[in-house]
Amino acid sequence: MAKGYTYILLCSDGSYYTGSTKYLSLRVKQHQDGEGARHTAKHLPVQLLYYEEYDRIDHAFYREKQIQGWSRKKKEALINGDYDLLPELAKKIFRKE
Repeated sequence: MAKGYTYILLCSDGSYYTGSTKYLSLRVKQHQDGEGARHTAKHLPVQLLYYEEYDRIDHAFYREKQIQGWSRKKKEALINGDYDLLPELAKKIFRKE
């Protein structure tokens, strides 16, 4: 299997886009050229903020799906290297009714 990357882009509207690919620099260029995902094409320019490298593309894809389910605060902790905050940000908040 081919090497893979999971990445997070910052879009011009301040949103984050998380993706995975075999060819990181090519994929970022495609996003920048409006040839990537619909979301990034609508919110150009984009900036690569974070990426992880994996030995297998399927591992990168799995990680992409994991990060996509995270809150904005948890993604920012990952981007900023605040790994000690990740467990706390993973806890769900239950409200009493």
